[in-house]
Amino acid sequence: MAEKVHLIAFGDSLTSGWGLLDHEGFVPQLRNWMAAEGEDVRIVLSGVSGETTAGGLARLDWALSDELQGIILELGGNDILRGIPPDEARTNLAAMLEICRQRGLEVLLVGMPVAANYGPDYQAEFAAIWPDLAAEFGVALYPNFLAALGDAPAEVVRFMQEDGIHPNAEGVRLIVADIGPEVRALVARIRAK
Repeated sequence: MAEKVHLIAFGDSLTSGWGLLDHEGFVPQLRNWMAAEGEDVRIVLSGVSGETTAGGLARLDWALSDELQGIILELGGNDILRGIPPDEARTNLAAMLEICRQRGLEVLLVGMPVAANYGPDYQAEFAAIWPDLAAEFGVALYPNFLAALGDAPAEVVRFMQEDGIHPNAEGVRLIVADIGPEVRALVARIRAK
């Protein structure tokens, strides 16, 4: 029997399960998915609604307890919504990844879709942050938290809450089914250490 692996899901309202019942959120559904796959994993929920990369950096160090071995790092969506300069978000995420590296944590970095509200240059600069940092720090990347919901707006809307920003319970189920294998790979890397 493989030893229990301890992970933290660290992010914003997408991680915290905003607008959903407790059992419908990302972390509870991911815990259930992992258990169904036979994985003995503890996943600490550390999502704060409205969190920016600056807020995440400010609280990351104290959120990381000694038994943690890996992190699912999902931040940046609120920076995009607020029009925060891409270089600020990049600097904050890089600092978080450096903290994770110093603590010996395996990382799954999760990107966000970037709307064109602030123009194509902003969109391109922001979209490059996650793949660039994943390559720089040698961590795994799940490029788009919402990718499993589809590309066509008419398709995606069925899986969103009324605000059009947060997935509904069925949307979260699709996300978990898609990201789940990446989390299993994260666990496998931890066990191989």
